[in-house]
Amino acid sequence: MRKLVFLLPALFLLACTQTPEKHVPKQYSIEQFYKNTRIGGGAFSNDETKLLVSSDESGIFNVYEITIADGSKQQITHSEEESFFASDYVPTTGEIIYSADKGGNEIDHLYLLKSDGSTVDLTPGENEKAQFAGWSDDDQYLYYVSNKRDPKFFDFYKMDTENWEAEMIYQNDEGLNISGISHNERLFGLNQTITTSESKLFLYNRDTEKTIEISDEPGQYSSSGFSKDDNFFFYITNAGKEFAYLMQYEIATGKKTALFETNWDVMYSYLSENEKFRVIAINEDGKNTLLVKNNATNEQVDFPEIPDGNIVAVGFSDSEELLRLTIGTSKAPNNIYVYNFETKELKKLTETRNPEIDPQDLVSAEVVRFSSFDGTEIPAIYYKPLMATENNQVPALVWVHGGPGGQSRTGYFALIQYLVNHGYAILAVNNRGSSGYGKTFYKMDDRNHGDKDLKDCIWGKKWLQEQKYIDAEKIGIIGGSYGGYMTMAAMAFTPDEFKVGVNIFGVTNWLRTLKSIPPYWESFRQALYTELGDPFTEDSVRLYNISPLFHAENVKNPVMVLQGANDPRVLQIESDEMVEAIKANNVPVEYVIFPDEGHGFIKKENEIKGYSDILNFLNKYLKGTTE
Repeated sequence: MRKLVFLLPALFLLACTQTPEKHVPKQYSIEQFYKNTRIGGGAFSNDETKLLVSSDESGIFNVYEITIADGSKQQITHSEEESFFASDYVPTTGEIIYSADKGGNEIDHLYLLKSDGSTVDLTPGENEKAQFAGWSDDDQYLYYVSNKRDPKFFDFYKMDTENWEAEMIYQNDEGLNISGISHNERLFGLNQTITTSESKLFLYNRDTEKTIEISDEPGQYSSSGFSKDDNFFFYITNAGKEFAYLMQYEIATGKKTALFETNWDVMYSYLSENEKFRVIAINEDGKNTLLVKNNATNEQVDFPEIPDGNIVAVGFSDSEELLRLTIGTSKAPNNIYVYNFETKELKKLTETRNPEIDPQDLVSAEVVRFSSFDGTEIPAIYYKPLMATENNQVPALVWVHGGPGGQSRTGYFALIQYLVNHGYAILAVNNRGSSGYGKTFYKMDDRNHGDKDLKDCIWGKKWLQEQKYIDAEKIGIIGGSYGGYMTMAAMAFTPDEFKVGVNIFGVTNWLRTLKSIPPYWESFRQALYTELGDPFTEDSVRLYNISPLFHAENVKNPVMVLQGANDPRVLQIESDEMVEAIKANNVPVEYVIFPDEGHGFIKKENEIKGYSDILNFLNKYLKGTTE
């Protein structure tokens, strides 16, 4: 049975990537960078001859099929307005399930693409947000979660694949996160968010209507599936330790056994269809390490080496004869490969990099560390332009990820490569409070946002100034969502530190943002209030004090703001008001609004406009030139 991992809500995360030396790179336009394509998914067809993927080759995401034998790709959907994301093939018919929202509003619906070409909205409620959750063991039912009963809570449904009629099989009245179902449909894994760094894990028995708590000591917990015979429940926790590890719970006896542990966080783990293999993903210093183990021998499966390759995801065929791998490099978006266990052949099925771009002109990510104001070691992902030398000093940017609690990671991001290609060094700071470096580090910014985390960014700027090929007087700050907040906090609270700021849909008024959390984040609301503050209590004073909007009179250096009009997390009015407040200072401010985007830009035409505008802004106000 194929299952989806349920994720807790988190604010927008942005990722990252660095280089060789003494090579004069050709500069590329933003249009050339966005001739690259992004691709994701990769569900096997029932006969295991095709893969179902999502790709933005058409300009926005659509559904495609890739024939494994020859790598040929066929576009299945032809949307020109909304992005469509592939979920899976229907096991009984080979028809297709995909999801889509409206203009980035995050109200995702599930759609059935029938063999005759017609489409059916399976979750048609106007404000119904639904998420695909796999298939029953007999392949007769589609599993999904939906908040159609109560906008705040997600219930669990099964829908028969003959008439597509839905039946609720778990009503979620307590605001828990449903994180797994047993093969016999009797047990549910349930997760309760306590804070952003603590949760509880339960098993609910539908037959007895009893709930057992698995989390016996404080920590973060997440479900990791059931064994095929439903005798064991697997979960990941960091209870009692700095990093998350994989556990096994014997349902009959309650016995707990540690299955895998290392000195980094285990991100996720699952078993293949017939439990021949186990996948374990590890967040190792900002990049993925992915292990596939043979359960019978406990031996690790070794794949052919891919230079600079980073396996970001895998998926088994039901026969367990084929393995889909999604592999990225520092210099190209993810590509899809298929590995055949019998022939040991690794076949590349896609080429996402625009052939006009020479990878030697791009840079590879480098992990660096620096000491902050109080001696705390701060990890960062660094990108040094190829043309940077002591005789050719370059400007630089401190990049701040989303969150709170996100992480900048190695990988490919076109905006970063575009800016580095045009002569900007970028230091993607994983300030205190970032995930991936242990739970102590993760909690270090709680109730301290806009202070010590901002100082980490400033000390990142100081690290950049120590590099002899950096122009120490030309350093700005850029970030999205929480990183956008950090950008505006820097410009308002430490106005002399950064020459420019680029705020990409960043929070500027914490009082409004925390009061306007979407209803479907109800299970996460209290955790955010615990970390950031409750706007309905005396915490409102501190939230006012850390909100850049109320200190806009301090902003004195140029700012650029980018915003999606349909953003449900950071409302457009936040950016509107911030821009007007900066204008009142007679400070240069540029504002780009996309009427058809939400929290994160998906359409290529919008990314091309927005990101080229960012470069033009930086050239004018930071580099002091025009290209």
